[in-house]
Formats: sequence, C-alpha cells, structure tokens
Amino acid sequence: MTQTDRQGTEVIRGWLAQRCGIHFPEHKLDQLRQRLAKVQREFGVSDLSDMAGQLDLADATALQLAVMHAASTNHTYFFRETDVLDHFRTRILPELAGRDEIRIWSAACAAGDEAYTIAILIAETLGPAALKRTQILGTDISSPVIAEAEEGSYALNRLDRVPAELVSRWFEPAGPGRKRVRRELRDVCTFRQMNLKTMPYPFKKSFQAVFCRNVLYYFERDDQIATLRALHEVTEQGGWLLTSVTENVREVCAPWHPVANGVFRKGGA
Repeated sequence: MTQTDRQGTEVIRGWLAQRCGIHFPEHKLDQLRQRLAKVQREFGVSDLSDMAGQLDLADATALQLAVMHAASTNHTYFFRETDVLDHFRTRILPELAGRDEIRIWSAACAAGDEAYTIAILIAETLGPAALKRTQILGTDISSPVIAEAEEGSYALNRLDRVPAELVSRWFEPAGPGRKRVRRELRDVCTFRQMNLKTMPYPFKKSFQAVFCRNVLYYFERDDQIATLRALHEVTEQGGWLLTSVTENVREVCAPWHPVANGVFRKGGA
C-alpha cells in the first residue's frame, strides 16, 4: 500500500467519525480499505487520497453516500438476537395492547429485516388487526439499503431464523430463491434515510419503543452518549430502548434505566 493511500484512509476515517459517528479502530483499517476499494473503482478515483480530497466538494453527495454505505455494516437478518425480541414480545407488547396507536422506530434498520420482524411479532402477539394501528419507522444512513427495505424482497437465506409457519403466513414468492414480505406488513413500515448524528431528531410524535441495535458499538463514547440522550428525547415516558446484547452501553446509558441485557426504559422499570 502506498503512503498516499494510507494518508487517504486516515482522512476518510476521520470524516466518517465526524460525519456519521462510525469509528474504525486500527485493527479494522484493512477492512475499511477493502470496502472503499469498490467505491474507488465505481467513481474512477485514482487513489484514496484523491477520494478523501473530493469528499467535501459541493457536488460530492453521491460519493459521500457511497462512502457511508460502504463503511456501514449492513449484515442483518430476520429475528436477530431472540433474547431481546422475547422481552419485546412478552413484556413490552402486552403494555401496548390497549394503545390506540403503536409507534416504533427501528434506527439503523439496514435492509428492513428488523422493522418487518417487529411487525410480525406485533401481528402474532396482538393479532393481525393490531397492524391497522401500528406505525413502524425504519431509518438508515445508507440509501441503497433503504431502497431494499422498501422493496421488502429477500434471499431465502435471510429467512433462516424465521419459523416455517411464519414464512408461509407473512411472505410470498418473489422469484427464484427469494421471498417478499406481504402487503399487510409493508403497509405499516415506512423507511427513510437518516444520519443518527444529525440531532435533534425531527419527530413530532414520540415513540413507545426504539430499536437501536448493532450500531452503537461503532460509535466513540461521546457519540454513544449523545445518541442515547437523543433517543431518550423522542421516546415517551415509560417507553423502551432495545439495543444489541453485544453492545456494552450500560456505562453510558443514562438517562435510560437498565432493565435487562440490551433492554432499557425511560423513567424506570
């Protein structure tokens, strides 16, 4: 690797941390370079230093989005981390059963697997009629995965953890080796591109539950604190935050109250 590429990587690394809160430690810089190589080829950029120099140009929106998409981790699947989902199903959903409106935010939703998983859990736990009063917002910094989420079509291996009866009930054929989420679920899920570092969050109504999983551990401590506080602001009193069980945020989770591993509440248990 050339010195120019090393310097370019450091500049892009800093830009990602400042712009998106995505932090790449030293031992993952090779991974970052590999991801950026595809962007470099796509945009015909001579090297990573040249790419870094173009990021802040006035007409660099497409390049910026491509770099953010390459850097963000979009590996996800349906029914991920069932311990957290079981808490949502058995503890949180019964509290929402009598609500006139159920409002849930899936932040950093990637290609929509999590948002649709939430919709399935609501339909299965509270009955399909509950979908008519449910609004699920899915957001992600990457526009390509938001487009994928809106389409709602997935390769079969993404559904490996979905029980066969749920696949039959909530998915329909979508071509060879693919299934598409049924219209009833797609109608309750709205997807938007959004950067979690852009605060305050632009919501007029608060959420009863926010899923923010598998993203906070990419943030530096200060960004973790700021994000957790911003999520707290848009959650109603007594509402819930669900993170990944692998994200060690208990030390910075205030003002959230820890309830279980990966589960927090606004205003106490």
